[in-house]
Amino acid sequence: MVAAPPPTKSRATRPISYSRRIGIGLLFALVGSLAGMALHEVVDWISPLVVAVLFGALAANVGLVRAPMRSGLRWSARNVLRAGIVLVGLRLSLREVAHLGPRALAAVVVVVVATFFGTQWLGKRLGLSPGLSLLVATGYSICGASAIAATEPFADATEEEVAYAIALVTMCGSLAIAVLPATASLLHMNDAHFGAWVGASVHDVGQVVATASTRNAAALKSAVIVKLTRVALLAPLLAGVSFAYRRRHTSSALHGDEPAGDKPALPLLPMFIVLFLVAVVVRTTGVISDLWLARIKNLETLLMGMGLVGLGAGVSLAKLRAVGRRPLALGLLSWLLVAVVSLAAAYVAA
Repeated sequence: MVAAPPPTKSRATRPISYSRRIGIGLLFALVGSLAGMALHEVVDWISPLVVAVLFGALAANVGLVRAPMRSGLRWSARNVLRAGIVLVGLRLSLREVAHLGPRALAAVVVVVVATFFGTQWLGKRLGLSPGLSLLVATGYSICGASAIAATEPFADATEEEVAYAIALVTMCGSLAIAVLPATASLLHMNDAHFGAWVGASVHDVGQVVATASTRNAAALKSAVIVKLTRVALLAPLLAGVSFAYRRRHTSSALHGDEPAGDKPALPLLPMFIVLFLVAVVVRTTGVISDLWLARIKNLETLLMGMGLVGLGAGVSLAKLRAVGRRPLALGLLSWLLVAVVSLAAAYVAA
């Protein structure tokens, strides 16, 4: 008598391979990023990166994100996002930074340092976690969501705190589009001073362009040069954050507050920031044509959006509400801080 063959698993019950789970999550992130880019084409003041975060968060909280997608979404939030940050370096030429001159460059550094440490001090006074305060400080002082995403591995923050930080920096950057031009008119600021103020105080590059464009081309050029100089400071700032992270967790392990193997040994300067600096050097050489730079800019936005869909998909709106109103107070106070400090610096930088 011939034995019956063992039962085979049906397609419905067969486990999904890891590579397929990655692919499903990446495809979902791609759809969300493309949706953000499409909406931006229709309404140009809407950031595609903000749409990407909201897409991921809303999808996760209405049950559209299934378990097989999560591996790919986490991979996107880490690796694809970092690839996008590397491409941000191609926006910046060191020649443009050199045009500022030493006094103006020093003024930009003062704005970044004052905002970074001042925001963390405010967060401590408000009783917020060091991780959330660090994320908000980095986002406000450098370049919004991109800087927050780059700092996240060193912040010991929850996914909800990452989402809250991105929401705050986006909200205040959007407010700046209306508030800064009106304030500049009241202060009778000239084009150079207005552009420098916008570049030194507004967070996201797209928001800087939108705000400075309310004046003229001269203001826009000044704003973009100052803003890209702030972006260049992401590398040294992140090196300092990484060093503080390593020292903090090494000290905790030595004192027995946490097992020595709990935290990964992160390099002083992560590889994606090294590649970011390489991209800056490549842009400075001028070997890439304007046509290809425009194409790469679209790829950068696509990759950043995919990563932020992944970050958004890890957010629980119930936990986000539980964070409370104090982070909102931190965001508004930090926005006021950077606006006041950069206003003074604008008269030195321009």
